[in-house]
Amino acid sequence: MSFLTSLSFLFIVLYLAHISSHNGVLALRTPIHDGMLPNGHFELGPKPTNLKKTLIIGKYSLPKWEIKGIVEYVSGGPQPGGFYFAVHRGTHAARLGNEASISQYIDVEAGSIYSLTFSATRTCAQDEKLMVRADGQSGELPIQTLYSTDGGDTYAYAFKAIRSMVKVTFHNPGIQEDPTCGPLLDAIAIKKMTQLKYSAGNLVKNGGFEIGPYVFKNFSTGILLLPKIHDIVSPLPGWIVESLKPVKYVDSKHFNVPSGLSAIELVGGRETAIAQIIRTIPNKLYRLTFVIGDAKNGCHGSMMVEAFAARETVKVKHESKGKGEFKTGVLKFKAISNRTRLTFYSAYYHTKIHDYGHFCGPVLDDVKVWFY
Repeated sequence: MSFLTSLSFLFIVLYLAHISSHNGVLALRTPIHDGMLPNGHFELGPKPTNLKKTLIIGKYSLPKWEIKGIVEYVSGGPQPGGFYFAVHRGTHAARLGNEASISQYIDVEAGSIYSLTFSATRTCAQDEKLMVRADGQSGELPIQTLYSTDGGDTYAYAFKAIRSMVKVTFHNPGIQEDPTCGPLLDAIAIKKMTQLKYSAGNLVKNGGFEIGPYVFKNFSTGILLLPKIHDIVSPLPGWIVESLKPVKYVDSKHFNVPSGLSAIELVGGRETAIAQIIRTIPNKLYRLTFVIGDAKNGCHGSMMVEAFAARETVKVKHESKGKGEFKTGVLKFKAISNRTRLTFYSAYYHTKIHDYGHFCGPVLDDVKVWFY
């Protein structure tokens, strides 16, 4: 064997050893498809030798994930100290303690927009937060408000991929007296957003809300879409959540929606608003139609959705009996510029009739604008 051949062989051996010593990073690179991230349900757990009770020992001990800080591997159900962890999308979950994080490298298509869907709930303090980072973009999610009481709220966070490999990180920025206190994650999925297109005769993009985040198949409480201040790239293409509270993305498998596969539930009353800016011609007359109702999810009472366009507004009332009934609202308006903002919000606050801790509201769907 020549000296150069021996040197090349030695270089390969050393390189492979380097890879082996850093297998946590390279092993996490996974070609991504719509659906659960690799071990996104956390059902693949650490080896028993890498667990100290529930505490994970070792940076790469949680399969497919890189961990930092106090990360616990927990099971759903009653916990020591009187806690109860609801894990409806599986058996196990990851709990992020003080300043802890979990990360995963994924291969994506540069230039495309992706949406992460994940179940997250606070486990101790009222002011718990969750930081989500992806490809240099980040958002801090306030999770102190529980919108559902039957198993952890589900959120969506969107980002635009700048590179072909992205590191996705979930981080607990808080510091509590109990260092293990922090958000519980029990499912993480991803979806590539399809490009928006206009429907024939409709000036509104994604007016039926058919393009949206990934929806878990086995269990769903709806997906909370956060205001723009927390998520610059919208996980609901074409629309802006421009309020203090989130709106909820609901699907036809788990809720009753007016048409198609999905709709929006306005769960935060006057603190929830959703909007879209459309192209218009000044002084032209337009007709806006939309459908409101209830999702047949136990949300009863007097509902009212208010819609705005140009200088016009309309209030559409719906007396919900929880049967999944709907009605159509109509607003005629004259454009005053070449851009017109359409805005919708719920006038009242609602909770389920048999569960006052579960926020709900009127459903909005099938938004259309055309020349009048």
